[in-house]
Amino acid sequence: MTGGSSGLGYEIALGLARAGTDVILAGRDGARGRAALAKIRSLAPAAVVRFEKLDLADLVSVACFAKRIAVQNYPIDLLVNNAGVMAAGGGRRVTVDGFEMQMGTNYLGHFALTGRLLPLLRVSRKPRLVQVSSLAQRQGTIDFEDLQLERKYSPWKAYCQSKLAMLMFSMELQRRSDALGWRLLSAAVHPGYVRTGRKTSAARYRMAKMGLMFLPLLSQSAAEGALPALYAATSPDAMPGGYYGATGRFEMVGPPGPVVIGEKARNAAMAQRLWEVSEELTGVRWPGEKIVHSS
Repeated sequence: MTGGSSGLGYEIALGLARAGTDVILAGRDGARGRAALAKIRSLAPAAVVRFEKLDLADLVSVACFAKRIAVQNYPIDLLVNNAGVMAAGGGRRVTVDGFEMQMGTNYLGHFALTGRLLPLLRVSRKPRLVQVSSLAQRQGTIDFEDLQLERKYSPWKAYCQSKLAMLMFSMELQRRSDALGWRLLSAAVHPGYVRTGRKTSAARYRMAKMGLMFLPLLSQSAAEGALPALYAATSPDAMPGGYYGATGRFEMVGPPGPVVIGEKARNAAMAQRLWEVSEELTGVRWPGEKIVHSS
């Protein structure tokens, strides 16, 4: 799984390790990765868990990671694409490959990673993929005329777009798996509103707007926020193409379960176009014939 060194990702990794899953934590910070390994091993002594270097903001790093995993020749039963950056301040930044940082890290890096790991997923008996989206996807728009937000940049707009892209990716992946016989169960999740300690301008604005006195009622811990991902990853009731999240107040808190997929995320023709653009941008070509959807 990606981004398992802290916060939500750490809690997902810990839950999987406690359930007996062999876990690879993939991240860019070796020190934080080793610290997460130590904590997980102390809480789940029987767990088989290791760290691998992966920078999703660098397509060369993505390719090198996939090659290292492929050499080991083990099936991948579960891929959790969790890593991401949120509303980075200080103006527009770009990845090594020139993508807007949030779109490049949160979505395009995961698109490339999943495509490169597809052969190992397909040899698994019951492969699953979990894409971590966000409540912010509701405010997202895929702007094909300015996908990297070079003309009009807003950090929150960039974040929302990247998380909508993750949800659309999950659904399109399921459609392609069904059409081409890949045998994948692809699901997306959102964690609700999680108290992660991030200090972004967007987060501060929303906290101030709702009032700090209501925060305990409208937010939950990272451990609680991890439950939708653990449900999608392990539950026999998780459905292909499903979307799971917190089911309580405004989908911000509460137990995991199915949540509403908005009209934009369900637009198959738009998802097809995003897929094709993503192949061009990343250079990762997925197998199979061209798929054509109507909206």
